[in-house]
Amino acid sequence: MSFASFADFLAMGTHGAYVWSSYGICLAILLLNVALPVLARRRYLQDEARRLRREESK
Repeated sequence: MSFASFADFLAMGTHGAYVWSSYGICLAILLLNVALPVLARRRYLQDEARRLRREESK
C-alpha cells in the first residue's frame, strides 16, 4: 500500500474511521486484559492482609 500523504494514510481511502476505531477497541481490550487481573490481585492481597491483621488482633 502506498499513500500520497500522511492524511491519506489516516483516511485509509474512506475506511479510516473503521480501521482506526477497530485498532482502538483492540488496544482497549488488550489493556483491560492486563489491568483487570493486576487490580484484582492487588485487591485480593489487601483483603488478605486486612483479614490477617484482624485475626492477629483477636
